[in-house]
Amino acid sequence: MTRHHPTPRPGPRSDPVAARRDLYAAGAAVLLVTVAVLVGRHIQDTRHTLFVHWPPLLAEWDPHLGPGTPAVLFLAAAGVAYGPALAARLPWRGLLAAAWASALAWIVCLALVDGWQRGIAGRLTSRNEYLRAIGAFADIPAALRGFTHHIVSGSPRPWPAHVAGHPPAATLTFVLLDRIGLRGGGWAGMFCVVTGAAGCVAVLVAVRALADETLARRAAPFLVLAPAAVWQGTSADGCFAAVAAWAVALLALALTRPSPWAAAGSGLLLGLTCYLSYGLTLFALIAAAVLLLARRELRDRPALLLPLIAGLAVFPVVFTLAGFNWLQGYQLLTIRYYQGVGGIRPYGYWVWADLACAALITGPATAAGLRRTGAVLLRRRTGPRARLAVLVQAALSALLVADLSGLSKAETERIWLPFALWLLPACALLPRPRPWLAAQAVLALLLNHLLLTGW
Repeated sequence: MTRHHPTPRPGPRSDPVAARRDLYAAGAAVLLVTVAVLVGRHIQDTRHTLFVHWPPLLAEWDPHLGPGTPAVLFLAAAGVAYGPALAARLPWRGLLAAAWASALAWIVCLALVDGWQRGIAGRLTSRNEYLRAIGAFADIPAALRGFTHHIVSGSPRPWPAHVAGHPPAATLTFVLLDRIGLRGGGWAGMFCVVTGAAGCVAVLVAVRALADETLARRAAPFLVLAPAAVWQGTSADGCFAAVAAWAVALLALALTRPSPWAAAGSGLLLGLTCYLSYGLTLFALIAAAVLLLARRELRDRPALLLPLIAGLAVFPVVFTLAGFNWLQGYQLLTIRYYQGVGGIRPYGYWVWADLACAALITGPATAAGLRRTGAVLLRRRTGPRARLAVLVQAALSALLVADLSGLSKAETERIWLPFALWLLPACALLPRPRPWLAAQAVLALLLNHLLLTGW
């Protein structure tokens, strides 16, 4: 059964009691971040075990302006002033194009606050990054067969940290860019920016398919002006987030507008996601939420599972036949993780301070939105808002599992970008979006102008 998408409705009415509770939720997020900063500074100054200079972020205090400052201020003002109205009025396809273009501009201008080299071109060329390993992939089949031999520190020619920390599809992305002539940090950086900006479009498509168009439109400005954009343009994780997001979006489309091609595409991207980052296997929780929300459609057309499973098998089969063992790679990565600073960083701090990182990349509006999604589920409501709440809470559950695993101690402002992208639609439940949108934009501006981020 195809879900119909009604004409966009007015947003939720403002309830003074609910509005106060929203402020309390945002205040709790601010308090969490403040405590994480103060406690983190004390631990780092006395024990030197956090290995970050501005806990809980991998950053340094460095107030500065840059070439991107005038443009990013203009984009922030324009987005707050006109974003909600445009999102409500543009034709749907026009909204998707505008969201992608706006997110791209927001990410690029934020990155250019640090300048072209520091903000974009030099990010993926440091000693721990993927571009340092391109020469070792001159013979791709041989590199894949021997990939696990270079993960653990102390092995012959160990991989740089990020290469060792991910399955080989992550590094192969940049190897293939190099092979087609897009060499160097500038091309690699812009590839991540352009691809990462498409993630917000995927989330909008999924929210419209699973909830309704009104909620998707209300979420659009928050997906564009997210504080997470500070890191989306500076790491490959923004690219990984987009791939994972489109896997979920295609799954939603495959079930609500029955399409075996969309199902196969979703399976293909879900399989690729697992070979871009070990931690993104947790996207199975979000995919399960999609299957739950579309269970009626799935019950009517169970054959859609066949192309989904077929697509899902492609990358695991290809990489396994090429000689890479995913499970062995994950086990060796765990050893490498505890050989480095991951074995020193205190779990007792990071298990809650990482949540402060999540609060920073998603912003105070998301904290208030999560309160509303929780309230919807507790009241056992039905309808579009309940479906949106299920999707958002599935992403939150995946993030919490990653947190409790102990394999995400610090640097989660980058690592958790794929999950953060799915928390932002919670902002669609907030009435009077402009003040909340302004808070999101101001936070992003402060982070980028006061701190010199490590990613």
